[in-house]
Amino acid sequence: MADFFDALEAKHIAMIEKQPVFFVATAAREGRINLSPKGYDAFRVLSPTRVAYLDLGGSGNETHAHLVARQEDAGRITVMFCNFQQPALILRIYGRGVPVLPQDEGWEDLAAHFDLLPGTRQIFDIAVESVQTSCGWGVPFMTLEGERETLKKAHRQTDPEAWTAKAARRTVSIDGLPTRATDRFIAGN
Repeated sequence: MADFFDALEAKHIAMIEKQPVFFVATAAREGRINLSPKGYDAFRVLSPTRVAYLDLGGSGNETHAHLVARQEDAGRITVMFCNFQQPALILRIYGRGVPVLPQDEGWEDLAAHFDLLPGTRQIFDIAVESVQTSCGWGVPFMTLEGERETLKKAHRQTDPEAWTAKAARRTVSIDGLPTRATDRFIAGN
């Protein structure tokens, strides 16, 4: 049975802080639905009604494209956490998100909540509209063996000018929706 909340409660925040992976889903009116797994220490609860996550450059920029699409449903985003230990629990955050890039107003304040990682492209700032929890009884037990260092390692080895030039060329999603490129390479930790 699902329960809905208007904001994150202390028990929700405690569960989120223990999770090594989360999933992000977005969709524009037309085209593909995007669902992406996210790892690293990249998620922050800023308040009971505001969360954010750090986004690294990778294979695409669909979340950004969907959040800025020009339509009445733009900005919709769902973040899901699964507790792979006890107690069984699934937590979804429904909200409206905006990408904040290093060149944007508000970047410094938002970035201060994170240890920036190599290849940081943007931070998604999400206003929480509702929170849903459900049993999670069908989710298996799993243990974390470790983080993959491959993406961070690849970004550490990248020439900053080449990275920024490549990012500048990636200005559309796989469905042709526009995105904005970051104007700088972030070396991170």
